[in-house]
Amino acid sequence: MESPASASPLRGIAYMVLALLLLTLSDAATKWLGASLPVGQIIGLRAVFIFIPTLLIVRRSGGLATLRVYDMRGVAMRAVLYVGSTALIATAMILLPLADAETMLFAGPLFVTALATPMLGERVGWRRWAAVATGFAGVVIMLRPTPDAIQPLAIVPLVGALFSALRDITTRRIAATETTNAIMFWSATALLVGGTLTAPFGWAPLRAVDVALLAASGTLVGLAHYFMIEAYRQAEAAVVSPFKYTAIVWAVLLGYLVWGTAPDAFILAGGALVIASGLYILHRETRRGSQ
Repeated sequence: MESPASASPLRGIAYMVLALLLLTLSDAATKWLGASLPVGQIIGLRAVFIFIPTLLIVRRSGGLATLRVYDMRGVAMRAVLYVGSTALIATAMILLPLADAETMLFAGPLFVTALATPMLGERVGWRRWAAVATGFAGVVIMLRPTPDAIQPLAIVPLVGALFSALRDITTRRIAATETTNAIMFWSATALLVGGTLTAPFGWAPLRAVDVALLAASGTLVGLAHYFMIEAYRQAEAAVVSPFKYTAIVWAVLLGYLVWGTAPDAFILAGGALVIASGLYILHRETRRGSQ
């Protein structure tokens, strides 16, 4: 494990940006799978493939010894929150329009910023609050939730965002004693068990394309959460969490490169706010680190 002296906020931000790219790709696969498979089956079978990058990383970085747990309660809490957030986010992606679900999920960094002080003792000043709020405003401008999103189903991504924030806060808290390998492995195990328990409620037959998408999604999620855990090890939660907004940047780029959809004025204006807020936080953190 890295000592606090070797931690780097800039590295943490880079890890978070990469993690969100991988998660954006996985979300697209999940929404496709949701047309033919139930949520429990998706998260359960996807967990099988999460173990592929996880075990490869374990093998290359210390072996089974790195899976030892020192804070059993903290790791268990993180695993439960991981299962809950995964199920809620997958459900939101399937049941709601993608734009509406993504908009509401971006409430997560606001929850992290609000909880970082009481739960972690991190100092969050008004400038960082303003930057986070600006980024969230940019996301709302880009995705423009429709009136149809104001419905009971809207609570699903909002609760998913809260679970994600609590998961990230817990990750930051236990990272001082637990290896990234241990956190990833036991969280993936909990996801596999939780998803498998839904099998009696009706799993659907798998097609070859389903297996391929599950494999891709699981591998991407495994890698993404590894980098996300490393991000919280390198920097404060309130510093790296706002960079989750970059997911919408990846979504715009993928839409243009793969499907040929050019961003409109709303996307350009909102994207400018998101990028500006992230760069401001980066500037503040770099300036603080040099003092």
